[in-house]
This record gives sequence, structure tokens and C-alpha cells, in this order.
Amino acid sequence: MLLRHVTYPGAMPAYSNNIARAVTGAAGAAALGIGYATLIERNAFTLREATMPVLAPGTGTLRVLHISDLHMTPAQRLKQHWLRELDDLDPDLVINTGDNLSHPRAVPAVVQSLGPLLSRPGLFVFGSNDYFGPVAKNPLKYFKTNHKRVHGEPLPWRDLRAAFTERGWLDTTHVRRELEVAGVRIAAAGVDDPHLQRDRYDTIAGTPNRNAQLRLGLTHSPEPRVLDRFAEDGYDLVMAGHTHGGQLCLPLFGALVTNCGLDRSRVKGPSNWGAHTKLHVSAGIGTSPWAPARFCCRPEATLLTLVPAPPRATQDATEDGRAESDIVVQRTV
Repeated sequence: MLLRHVTYPGAMPAYSNNIARAVTGAAGAAALGIGYATLIERNAFTLREATMPVLAPGTGTLRVLHISDLHMTPAQRLKQHWLRELDDLDPDLVINTGDNLSHPRAVPAVVQSLGPLLSRPGLFVFGSNDYFGPVAKNPLKYFKTNHKRVHGEPLPWRDLRAAFTERGWLDTTHVRRELEVAGVRIAAAGVDDPHLQRDRYDTIAGTPNRNAQLRLGLTHSPEPRVLDRFAEDGYDLVMAGHTHGGQLCLPLFGALVTNCGLDRSRVKGPSNWGAHTKLHVSAGIGTSPWAPARFCCRPEATLLTLVPAPPRATQDATEDGRAESDIVVQRTV
């Protein structure tokens, strides 16, 4: 005898109930995840600490605060308060790798938030969201490196640059700089944002001062073509931002994308680039107003303790390029 499933009027089949419960559960989990990413984690500001062996032998240590990707809007009081507390870390040098703005009236908020940090020695380059405001875009475009970019309204980057330089920070955009900080002689240079194809490395090409105890390169987007040039010229450390650490990451997998040509293993923190050069990529402090979420990737600043490098013959690296001598500890301030 054939068995037939009979549905009575007003009743729902058992399998339909199961599907409905699964859909409801998935929708609830997604809602919780979105709520956590937008309301909690994107405001869970974190200080990451790292020790990087990049200085010349016999040099003392240098404490460097790396900040990037503030994406500031005037109303972000929590972020502004957290930034003001960073001066308590007493860094010797501050490095800002761009994307400070996300609003045409955000310059005062950025300057006031950085506050006393602007009175410390500092170097900076700008990113795309210093020049142009963010715009809404299809998130799937991030999975295509060469997608067409649409710029938002022009932002007052000249006002921001004037505010930084008037307080003593040095613009390293296509300029070589030499300075001494905490007894360490630094030869620094930077490029304009490679994400906008504004980089002109030839303007700073060549070996930096061989007497410098730290040869430092700056770029907003860590594009491999630029990192290769810094490495070829003998820079000890290159610092960048832009990636947001992936911004949306998965447990055990990490970043889904880097939004540049950099591989996912180097999306944030310290790594090696070639035989000699170290790379540090900041996961950044903010997000675009059009994508105000972070998941498994808290907003952060980094306090780097730079120490003398060991003899090159003893430096080992893992297969993904991360230096085994790099020590990374995370804590919240």
C-alpha cells in the first residue's frame, strides 16, 4: 500500500516547520551578528603592542605609535575620547598613515582628538579618504581588486595638512626626511596613496642615508609594487594602513579581503617583506560611514617598540613571511 503525506487544512507539514525554524534561526543569528559588529565591536577600541627588531646594532629602543584610518566624523565622541588617551602611552614618535577624514567638517575633530600627540615628533602620509569622501558601494566589489572606483565629495585635506605641519609633524609625501628622535637617527620617506594611483616612487628613489639607525618608509595602501621599491632601496621598516585588517573576518580563516594587492597573511600586524625589510600594517581605528561594522577585527592603534635587529644570518621567518622574532601582544586601553 502506498503511503501518502496528507496535509490537513490549516496545518503545516513537519518539514516546512523545520525549514521555517532554520530560516528563523539563521535570520536571528545574522541579526545578532550585525548588531554586534555595528554596535559593539566597531567601538571596542584596542591597543596592540608589538616589538620589532629593525634598528641598527647598538641603537637604543624607540617607541612608535602607529595610527591609521580614523575615518572621522564630527559626532564620533567615543572614538575621539579614546584617541585623546593615547598620549598617555608616551611614545617617542607618532606615525599616521592616512584616511583621517570621512566628513567635510571633520578636521577640527581629528586635530582635537590627536591633541598632545601633535606636539610629539610625527610623520604622516595621506590616503584616499583624506582627499575624497566615502561613497556607498556594492560590498562585492571589494573581492575584485581592480574594480572601478567612484570618488565622493572633495575633503579639506589641505586644512588637515596645515594643522599637522603647524604643530610640527612632517609630511613625507614624495619627500625624504631626516630627523633624530630619542637618540635614534631616522631617514624617512613616503609616497602618496597607491590606492588612487597617486604614488610616484621615483621622486624618492635611491638608498637612504646609510648612517641612519632606522630607514623608514610610509605608504597608505601597502601595494606590493611600492613595498618592493622600498625593499630594493634598503628600508628597514615600511608602515601602512588601508586594509582595516580585513574589517570583516572569520574565525580560523581571517580576513576575507585586503582591498589591495597584499596577501591576506599580511593584512595586519608585523611581517617580513623580502630578506631585510619589515612591514607593519595597521588594522585602523575607524570604518567608512557606509560600512560601519567590524567582525573579529577590532579597531586598533599599535604601540611598536623598535629594537636593534639581530645579525641577518640568525633571522628566521615562517613560510607566510611573518617574522618569528616579532612579539605581538594585544590589550585594551
